[in-house]
Amino acid sequence: MAKIQIFHGSENIIPSPQFNLGNPKNDYGYGFYCTENIELAKEWGCSEEKDGFANEYILELEGLEILNLSNHEYNILNWLSILLENRTFELSSDVARTAKSFLLENFFIPYRSYDVIKGYRADDSYFSFANAFLNNTISLQKLNRAMYLGKLGEQIVLKSKKAFSHLEFKGSLVAERSIYYPKKMFRDTTARKTFFEMRSKSEITDSNAIFVMDLIRGDIKHGDPRIPAVLFE
Repeated sequence: MAKIQIFHGSENIIPSPQFNLGNPKNDYGYGFYCTENIELAKEWGCSEEKDGFANEYILELEGLEILNLSNHEYNILNWLSILLENRTFELSSDVARTAKSFLLENFFIPYRSYDVIKGYRADDSYFSFANAFLNNTISLQKLNRAMYLGKLGEQIVLKSKKAFSHLEFKGSLVAERSIYYPKKMFRDTTARKTFFEMRSKSEITDSNAIFVMDLIRGDIKHGDPRIPAVLFE
């Protein structure tokens, strides 16, 4: 039977995670958000003021329906369409509002039917890239490249009661704020620096650059060869 080790970063020790709690405005809505990387979980768990914990679990995958957004059949726009249903974007222009409707119509995945989702994490720093693409200020290629830089932010999200029943708590490790808060801040600062550097490089003369308006005007849909099929090489 397939099992994976996952970690949940928190200010608390959580031996018995509860179904359907948390913030509905997270990337994939309600769910228990974990990672296979203990170092990243420790970053998520601590704050500037106090230490946190990396709660360790074993997840039994046998019998679970899993949506893996890193699979070749999906692309960055499938991920973005799910974000559009849960996160709050700045839809301050006609382009952004039209783009939201277009992506939800042509790239949306009915993710709520799955027990577990494996996908990218759009924390505030990387969310800036998604928001900029929606507002037609960076290309699809830059969005794809930006999320590649954030690969360590991939997460495992438990969405169903069935998934929670497959979870076994193994213990917790302290996430020292003196070590992991600076790491968290460095990751955030690096992402934001990358974002501004990417935005500063014009793509106006790049005939290969695809902006969200190009998707709409060209009626480019899921499966089109111009869309990168794999986010992480």
